[in-house]
Amino acid sequence: MTPAMAELSGHFLSILGPSGVITDPVRLRTYECDGLSYHRATPAIVVLPETAEQVAAVVRACDRTGTPFVARGSGTGLSGGALPRTDGVLIVTSRMRRIIEIDVANRRAVVEPGVTNLAITEAARPFGYYYAPDPSSQQICSIGGNVAENSGGAHCLKYGFTVNHVLAIELVTPDGEIVELDAMDPGYDLLGAFIGSEGTLGIATKITVRLSRAPEVVTTLLAAFGNVESGGRAVSAIIGAGIVPAAIEMMDALAIEAAEAAVRCDYPPGAGAVLIVELDGPSAEVAHQFAQVERLCQESGAFELRIADDPAERAAIWKGRKSAFAAVGRISPAYLVQDGVVPRTALPRVLAGIEELAARHGIRVANVFHAGDGNLHPLVLFDDAEEGAGERAELVSSAILDLCISYGGSITGEHGVGVDKSRYMPKMFTPEDLDTMQLVRCAFDPKGLSNPGKIFPTPRLCGEAPGVRKGVHPLVASGEAELF
Repeated sequence: MTPAMAELSGHFLSILGPSGVITDPVRLRTYECDGLSYHRATPAIVVLPETAEQVAAVVRACDRTGTPFVARGSGTGLSGGALPRTDGVLIVTSRMRRIIEIDVANRRAVVEPGVTNLAITEAARPFGYYYAPDPSSQQICSIGGNVAENSGGAHCLKYGFTVNHVLAIELVTPDGEIVELDAMDPGYDLLGAFIGSEGTLGIATKITVRLSRAPEVVTTLLAAFGNVESGGRAVSAIIGAGIVPAAIEMMDALAIEAAEAAVRCDYPPGAGAVLIVELDGPSAEVAHQFAQVERLCQESGAFELRIADDPAERAAIWKGRKSAFAAVGRISPAYLVQDGVVPRTALPRVLAGIEELAARHGIRVANVFHAGDGNLHPLVLFDDAEEGAGERAELVSSAILDLCISYGGSITGEHGVGVDKSRYMPKMFTPEDLDTMQLVRCAFDPKGLSNPGKIFPTPRLCGEAPGVRKGVHPLVASGEAELF
């Protein structure tokens, strides 16, 4: 540890006490990556604050010393968004896990950032409410991380993403000030700008979320098809009929194989793809829509249908899908997960393109995706002990995103850009677009200390004129500024 970091560590000890500061090299390695283990870096210092005031004090110290900092929740992110800096401070909010209020009358909950996604629903359930966004990692992912990444989940097709369910946020700005953003604030939508900013505009310390009324009826259908193409036809037919399911998910044969090996989900044998369709709402409406969905799946080639009405049966159907990412560890030593989006009508062609890429490079790819909105999660499998396998997997992963862009899609739907996909940003956005985004970031964080090196492929110094930088920036050359 450098003398400057040692001094900073001593200051943090005075704020947080010995249990709130980690400098031991072995313990620091616990935090070297998030859920995307392909990228790793060991932080110089880890701090575990328990209050907003402690977060603010830590950030003020970083601001004063010019030390970069990164916020981390449960560490389940899949884009390297919480990848620490080896020369910086990692601020872990997992100890800030109080549910401050369940306000039934106003249909909202006030929570700290370390509260897990599912814990909000569990707290609201006795009152007949729940929190709608449901990432697959909802049992362990934190609401602070959900806000940073604008997380979605299986039910975002009908209910939207995190941004549609957050009413207000208390946050610590990159210079250490505690401020509040509210959806009702006049002027610019600063709350909307903050949600999904991946920790580059500050750290959330208290979040007010909208609670949704639990539906009268929930019915889940699992349809087994011989191949993905048949399942895709069913998806198009369902959406084309004007039905908007709460969720409509698909897994291909390789993803099913992994899920069976991991959690024994007992999906229909011989299925080349399974489609999970969930309908919720008033009983009469669900019954009418369900009859249509059942018929459309059969007409599209489904050879087996399973129907679940009670929570236990629904959980059994969802078991394989919810465990899909972790499950591939049973059939592959390592994997990369991507998060591209394509128009729903392009799904068959894109999936065929992914299959061709995998065959060409000798790499297996398991496909799990939100079929209703075209959000793909291809899992690129490889053996990291095999020389060159990681590079081939990275090549296929990159080509999949290029494929998504070529069909008018996006490089991310809900996992974020982080460090993993920043190099693809110029393929989606013009230099003028990227400059405008960075000017917004500079308005919040003029020193560039808050989660630097994420989202943007070529970070710019705040205050310089927009445009392509040529050569070393004068302030960097003179030693007056540092480019993170």
